[in-house]
Amino acid sequence: MTDAVSRTEREDFQATTDPAVMESADRGEANLLTYHELYNLWERQQWSVQDLDFSQDRVDWHERISEEERFQRMYSLSSFFIGEQRVASELGPMMRAAPREDMRLFLCTQIADEARHVEFFDRFYREVGVLESDNLQARLEETSAHTSKEFERLFDQMLKDRVDRIAREPEDLETLVEAVTLYHMVIEGMLALTGQHFIIMYNEEQGTLPGFVEGFNNIARDEHRHVAFGARFLREMAQADPKYGQAVQRMLGEVAPIAEGVLTPPWYEEGMDLFGYSLEDTRAFAAKCLERRLKVIGLAPVA
Repeated sequence: MTDAVSRTEREDFQATTDPAVMESADRGEANLLTYHELYNLWERQQWSVQDLDFSQDRVDWHERISEEERFQRMYSLSSFFIGEQRVASELGPMMRAAPREDMRLFLCTQIADEARHVEFFDRFYREVGVLESDNLQARLEETSAHTSKEFERLFDQMLKDRVDRIAREPEDLETLVEAVTLYHMVIEGMLALTGQHFIIMYNEEQGTLPGFVEGFNNIARDEHRHVAFGARFLREMAQADPKYGQAVQRMLGEVAPIAEGVLTPPWYEEGMDLFGYSLEDTRAFAAKCLERRLKVIGLAPVA
């Protein structure tokens, strides 16, 4: 069975050059791919939602996983399902505001990735029978009841406000830096990849949801590629003008307590395990990933 460490050491994960999977990033060293190289990597790392088999997942969900555990799992599942839909809709203005064509070309691939991630969760929910709703829009609305106020504030206020501003003023690069910090460093880099790390490990240890695990590994690889874009973009912007580095750190300081809330499920009580791991484990993992990325960007960790 592949554990989390060997998974991130796989050649295809290392190929993304996301600083979080590279030990050299502890020294601030990483040979980040160019935007064109990231585009070429996207072409090589294609996968299809249609190829996944959820037949055993349906058995596991209804016969091996208890009702209480299904309820607890719904927070993370819903956060991903809704989150993928939200970020897919917000990328358009960010792509158009990117100052160079090679940046825009890569961001177009990310829009396609996010759409595929929505389709992954929709197919999983549909074929496994997670919800009663019978179409994508209804499933999104039904599962949104399992997200938190912090989740809504992060996506529907902080990210959306900045993306709406970019749509009105695409030349506002400081707001674009804030949006990339929120999107690539926090939403994808800290929250999504931390959740994926522990969810995949737990299912592998329990021997549950093999189709989901296969697809979620593919999604994690996509996210590492996206975050590698964010690291390169923010490093270039911080090197070009100190005010952009200050914008990154200002944004991280503002979002930190909200991100902390998203990592904490609404049903969590002090001392509980989160599917075999502690809340401190998830916090430490997220913090380490952010620290590595900031070192490569050339910025000090946020206190």
